[in-house]
Amino acid sequence: MDPVVEHARLLAAGEKHLKREEAARAKEAARVEAELAKRQTARRRAEEARKREDTQAEKEAQRQARQAETARLKAQAEAGTAECNRRREELETVLLLRPEGLELWHPHVEQAFTHEGPQGVAEMIEDLLRRSPVPPGCRTAAHAVYVPEAQQLLVDIELPNHEIVPAVVSYRYVAQRAEVVPQPAKQAEVHEAYARLVARLALRALDEAFSVTPTAFVESVILNGRVNATDPATGQAVRACVVSVIAQRKDFAELVLDEPRLDPQQCLHRLGATVSKHPHDLEPVTPIVEADLSRYRIITDTAVVATLDSRPDLLQMNPYDFERLVRELFEAMGYETWRTQGSRDDGVDAVATLTDPTGSSVFAIQAKRSKNAVPVETVRALAGVMHDKDAGYGILVTTSWFGKASYDFAHRSGRIRLIDGRNLKALLAGHLNIDALIGLPKVPPGWQAGDLV
Repeated sequence: MDPVVEHARLLAAGEKHLKREEAARAKEAARVEAELAKRQTARRRAEEARKREDTQAEKEAQRQARQAETARLKAQAEAGTAECNRRREELETVLLLRPEGLELWHPHVEQAFTHEGPQGVAEMIEDLLRRSPVPPGCRTAAHAVYVPEAQQLLVDIELPNHEIVPAVVSYRYVAQRAEVVPQPAKQAEVHEAYARLVARLALRALDEAFSVTPTAFVESVILNGRVNATDPATGQAVRACVVSVIAQRKDFAELVLDEPRLDPQQCLHRLGATVSKHPHDLEPVTPIVEADLSRYRIITDTAVVATLDSRPDLLQMNPYDFERLVRELFEAMGYETWRTQGSRDDGVDAVATLTDPTGSSVFAIQAKRSKNAVPVETVRALAGVMHDKDAGYGILVTTSWFGKASYDFAHRSGRIRLIDGRNLKALLAGHLNIDALIGLPKVPPGWQAGDLV
């Protein structure tokens, strides 16, 4: 074979083989590239699918969170509304849900009186009033004074201020704002609810005071309801009396406190109570007993008039009998009087109250059995005692006389009355039919000899 031809043939065959190999490589490269593109597309689609799933999951989580928050806020609104309703119902039923079985305490009250006297009775009643299961905050304190001579119980209770009444009617969920909004009560409705609560608490305290004491011990209860608060105009603490009433047991027994339709305000009006027209504004009323009689240590004593001679010499009487004679004189003049414990009570020998259609006034009484003029310092001291004891008026009674300075001071005070020996003698004759003598060693200035005998 021709070498040239063979060489050409071999060269052509090599080129043909190279082309086939190149074509195969190109085909393989195209296949690999297509496979890579396919994988990249799959990965991209998978990533996009994952992102879509994540977005969907996030949206679903947000939706569920919004639903949960909405449910929580709605539940909060419902719970707040339920609490408002519960609190209002609790305050509305304070008179209906009274403790039972208080009559079982009668023997304990009697024992307290036997062993500890009036103070023991007062302390027991105070303890029972303080532990009474009233709604929280409705009765923060209670104080009592028992006066056996008058079969009377004096009770002071501390009442809550108007903030105890819910100022919100309900709570509402507002979707647009995604929040719970309180629905305020009308101010007039809050004020009326508070006035009803004050009346209910007063009636409940009266009921408990009568129920826990034997009939023979207490015929009447004087109740003062006071509110401790801060005056928004001055920032100072105030203690306003918003209800004051004296209730007789027989009148109170006619009340049907368990009747749901009972109007507590009309009930107090029927008892003759003095009630603030605007208790929410701490508009005070004048207490039936103006003084805090707990400041006086009140004790019992016996009558002395029946033991006197036909013409007793006031200066010859012992000091205690003279003080009792003065008290019996004021009782004959229409006052209610109680004895206090001598020298430990700042010289106040008796406490007296005088009741008229406008209320009761409290008097601090001093009785001075003396042969000499009463110094003006004694009159000034009485004024200080009146302030300390929160008494409205003071009366100084003596067997002797007063000087001009004493009368001038009493006149300026306007609340002190001076009764000298000759006026005392006239009052004893007019009200107790006692023709008394005053054995002074000399006739006081301005007197006549007949004033002594």
